[in-house]
Amino acid sequence: MTGVLSAGVPLQRFGTAEQRRAHLTRICSGEAIGAHAISEPDSGSDALAMRTAAVRDGDDFVLNGSKTFVSNGPVAGLFVVYARTHPSGGPLGTTAFLVERDTPGFTVGKPISKMGLRTSPLCELFFDDCRVPAANVVGKPGGGFLVLDHVMKWEILCSFAINLGEMAHRLERCVKYAGERVQFGQTIGSYQAVSHQIVEMKMGVETTRKWLYDTATRLTRGENVTVDMAITKLVASESNVASAMAAVRLFGGNGYMSEYGLEKDLRNAVAGTIYSGTSEIQRNRIASMIGVAK
Repeated sequence: MTGVLSAGVPLQRFGTAEQRRAHLTRICSGEAIGAHAISEPDSGSDALAMRTAAVRDGDDFVLNGSKTFVSNGPVAGLFVVYARTHPSGGPLGTTAFLVERDTPGFTVGKPISKMGLRTSPLCELFFDDCRVPAANVVGKPGGGFLVLDHVMKWEILCSFAINLGEMAHRLERCVKYAGERVQFGQTIGSYQAVSHQIVEMKMGVETTRKWLYDTATRLTRGENVTVDMAITKLVASESNVASAMAAVRLFGGNGYMSEYGLEKDLRNAVAGTIYSGTSEIQRNRIASMIGVAK
């Protein structure tokens, strides 16, 4: 999924016929693994403050800089790299490039250990006078923000659709467990403290489902979903954390054991409040768009 979203989605929407012919089918089939490089050590949530720069030199662009937190980086063969192509940077000063793994001047760092999502390895990337053909620009020079904005919308919708499925499955497990586990002569589901937690989990599942599907429908209609997307991301990511935490507590000591997989769910869920724009950033965006903050 990460490979399709990071490399397939931008190619499908902004790629040239030649770029799509060379890479898109292989990405969709899984033959080629894609990744995108956005974040940098000093620019975290402020993605457009990136320092990685690309300078035009004849038929090529020369990239210098580094990226971090690149999911799939250790195993990917094709990277969509966002770099500053205008000294002042900003929305119109960023460009997206296709960079293949064996490109001279491009180095893939070692995998970085992380709290969760361990089946999707990440690493740093380094560019040292890395020459990329101008034909590898995705979209137009200076149009990187448009590419990134499009990708982020679909990344949120698709990745949290997976989380929705996980939340629904976790809810089923908790309902079953609450009906089987007996304490003090009763199933634990008969206790209001437990049943109310499960009700909250159900509400989280259905609220997340509605926001995801409604926002996806509006996006495919071409409507403005900027506020909707931020709310969807907040609802989905924070409901997933709450659901995972509730499941661990409901299963008690068993929930804390790796055998049951619930501690893994919690570790993975925390990441959702960080990637694709932190919860704090989403709240800032909403406040700005409804006129509360500038």
